[in-house]
Amino acid sequence: MKNKKTIAVIFGGKSAEHDVSIITAHTPIIDTLLTLDEYEVIPIYITKEGLWYSEKQMNYMDYFKGDIQDKFTKLKPLQLSIGEKFSIVLSGMVSKKIDIDLVFPAMHGTYGEDGSLMGILRMANVPFVGCDMAASAVAMDKVLTKQVVSAAGLPVVRYEWLTQNVWEKDRKGFIERASVLQWPLFVKPVHLGSSIAITKVKDRSELEQALEVASHYDNKVLVEESVENLIEVTLPIMGNDILTPASIERPLNKTEFFNFEDKYLSGGKKGSDSGVNNNYSEIPANIPPDLSKEVLKLGKAVYKVLGCTGIARVDFLIDSKTNQVFVNEVNTLPGSLYHHNWKASGVSNVDLIQKLIQLAEERFAKDQKVVRTFESSLLKSL
Repeated sequence: MKNKKTIAVIFGGKSAEHDVSIITAHTPIIDTLLTLDEYEVIPIYITKEGLWYSEKQMNYMDYFKGDIQDKFTKLKPLQLSIGEKFSIVLSGMVSKKIDIDLVFPAMHGTYGEDGSLMGILRMANVPFVGCDMAASAVAMDKVLTKQVVSAAGLPVVRYEWLTQNVWEKDRKGFIERASVLQWPLFVKPVHLGSSIAITKVKDRSELEQALEVASHYDNKVLVEESVENLIEVTLPIMGNDILTPASIERPLNKTEFFNFEDKYLSGGKKGSDSGVNNNYSEIPANIPPDLSKEVLKLGKAVYKVLGCTGIARVDFLIDSKTNQVFVNEVNTLPGSLYHHNWKASGVSNVDLIQKLIQLAEERFAKDQKVVRTFESSLLKSL
């Protein structure tokens, strides 16, 4: 009998998107892996305090319903072993070491999607699904994304940005600079996803208040012009060198912008397996063919420019009067992998998960051919 590969799914973490991460890990990743019955699935849950745990029952969503803190008083945090193999060590009466063949990251936000986890996995020399460290770090930073994208000649809206240090020492000066932009404006924490702490402002007073809130969540804040007459669309893409786009999707949000509640809470159906609100979007987006063509072209260009691999989602803002398309941001770990869109595009959960594993292994095999060390006589000459 062929031995099953061991896949670790890592989720949770010290992030404002902790709970969304738990949903993504289970729907569709763990649920699909268990259905396939081709892998040994090891759930690795990181608490909001940064402790790492693993227990078989974490493979099931019911484990995380209600207050789960009492469960951890009976568990010991696991240890990582990084050497020739990436392994976890479970403590107990007898320690148990489990070698990991591949990691499926499902950690949104800080310490996960921002490239931190990918750095650990790179050093551990283990294949992992999704974007690598550099692409993850750049995409997680909304300002860096705009700087890289605009440097490549791709369109973004006008913006300003500041750090917490600037906000503390020269808030009036920054508000003066930001006020040169065309009102209304959006204020966004640079490193957060799921639309957390994002505010639309219409005057200087609202701007100052929004900056105060955003600075509480992040040490870097973006202020950008709002695109009025807005059509907002998003494009999930999968691939390494050869790219496969899903359908262009248009959020049908009821608020002034597409927020956390629109994505995950409002209008969701009981028993839904999507992990997101099934009723929030139009797939495919009902936009003119020339705009669809432009979104597809820009989406692939952005994916390549940032060096994305595996999977990512590129978001766009369209001015419906001028038909101008702007690149908004890039998400290297779309919530629940945006599997509702892939399903609507003809890619089942099984096909999606298996393809992402294949892409991870292909990238890892290619990376192993790169020489990372160099033999020199430097130390001998000391």
